This record gives sequence, structure tokens and C-alpha cells, in this order.
Amino acid sequence: MLNSNVLRKLDMQDLMVFVAVYEHNSVSGVSETLCVSQSTVSYCLKKLRAGFEDELFINTRTGMRPTYKADSMYPHVLKILDSINLCHASASAFDPTLQPTVFNLCAPEYFEQLVLPRLLKRFALAELAVVVNVHKLETDIPAQALREGSLDLAIGFGPDFHRSHADCHVRTLLEDDFVCVLDKRSASSQPRLSLQTFIERRHVFPTPWTSTSNMVDGWLAQQNRQRQIVARANSYGAALKMIGGTDFLLTLPRRIQQLLADETAFERCEAPNGLPGFTLDMQWSQGADQDSANIWLREQVIEACAELDTA
Repeated sequence: MLNSNVLRKLDMQDLMVFVAVYEHNSVSGVSETLCVSQSTVSYCLKKLRAGFEDELFINTRTGMRPTYKADSMYPHVLKILDSINLCHASASAFDPTLQPTVFNLCAPEYFEQLVLPRLLKRFALAELAVVVNVHKLETDIPAQALREGSLDLAIGFGPDFHRSHADCHVRTLLEDDFVCVLDKRSASSQPRLSLQTFIERRHVFPTPWTSTSNMVDGWLAQQNRQRQIVARANSYGAALKMIGGTDFLLTLPRRIQQLLADETAFERCEAPNGLPGFTLDMQWSQGADQDSANIWLREQVIEACAELDTA
């Protein structure tokens, strides 16, 4: 905070005039350097003298001579102006056209299938030298990696599926729900599976991220029910191949089913009533909140997700 009301009335132009007068020893020279009138320079000097309660510059035959107070102030005022310039530089917008840029994300396969292709297409069309490295999502959001800056963004599921962190920001990107997928030859005649039919079927379980729990089995446990899993797959595509020619059941996010499940080979039916949907959420650290490159990346992800709802 400033020590007096008079100091609060000073502005950046006043400080620039102080430095210029100190360095040029001339009001007329300052006027030319700063492209302002001599009356403006005189007015700024008047404010400076009142604010710092000192003459600051004495008019002599050889020019404007700084006082002892002005000599002691000069390096500090320079630092203030340098700091302001640094603030402006750090706040400048990120420009991906200026140099190759690498972003590191942690995300599940869901993001890689739905959002990442759209991101890369946007970058390619704009001829941007942007590289996106995606690390597999584990049980929890890697908050420490976000804090350290080794990860730019973490993409996970919600609501409240992953442990929250007070120093991380969260933005919901899109919403989705689950549907059931079967081989066409063993498709159910019901448009929606009952809970009983759902648990009587044998299931293939895709595990596109590393976790000891999942949304479907967590919901079943709340109903005191359990399903029979005959196989676990590392990807949605592998899981779809596993149910081909069988009566196995696969529960997929609706957007993934629409993207990957060929309608000539697979049949879709609605999941049992009550099976909740989910959100895809983006997290980043407080330290990266105002980083221009991180802001740009978040905007690209948000726009790519918005395209999914308008496509």
C-alpha cells in the first residue's frame, strides 16, 4: 500500500517523466523522447515533487540537476518500470505460430477417441507445430504433476469420481451416459434392459484407464447386485471385438458407441433405469491458471468438446 494520498495520484507517465528527466537533464529532451508537450512534462514534475516532498531536479545552466533524493529514487523507479514491463510480457497472449510447442496431458481413452482427433485436426489445419503427449489416466488425478508443471492438463471423469484437490481448478467439458452393446445375432428384443437381465448376462469390461473401481460396478454395488465379467479389455475397440459372435454384453459410453460400434455388426439397447451418467472434466493447477499457453490449450479443448454437441 502507498504511504500517502498524494502518492496514489501518481501514474506511470509521471514515473517515465522522472526517469527521462534524470537521464536527459532536459525538459525539452524529455518532451521529444516521450512524445508529450513540455507543459505535460512540467505538470508531471509538479506531481512528483508534491508526492515525494522534494524538488527532485534543479534547473541550472548545464541542465536539470537531480537532488540527492532523486539520485536515491532513480534505481527504484527503474525497477518499478521494469516490473511493469515484465507483468505485461507475462500477460501477453500465447502464439503457437511462433515456435514448436509440446503439451503434456493425462487423459483416459475416452478423451483420446472423442476429443484428441478434433484437436489435432484443428492444429493441422492451422499449420501449428503443436505436439500433444497423452499419458494414461491412473486411479487418481495426478495433482502433484500438475503442480510441478510436468503435466499441463488432467482429464478425468465426474461428478466426484476422482478425489478433488483444493489447488486445482475443474471445468466440465461434456456430459454422457451409458448404453448396452451386443452382437446383432444375440441382441435383446427389449429396447431397454432390465436390471435383472443386465446382471444375468456375461459382460466384457473395457478398462480404458487404470482404476480399482468403475462407475457401473459402483452403481451395482449400491443396488446390492453384481455382474459376471468374463473378460477385461484395455480399450473400447478390443472390447467390441471380444463380443463379436457371442452373447456377451458390453456397456459403453453413448458417444463411444456411436463412434466405434458398427451398426451392421452390433445392436444397441438402453441401460437399466437408474444407471447414472457422467461428465468429462478438465483439471489444471492454480499455478497454471494465468499461464497464456495453458489458457490457450484449455480454450482449444473446450472448443473441440463443444463441436461434439453441434456435429
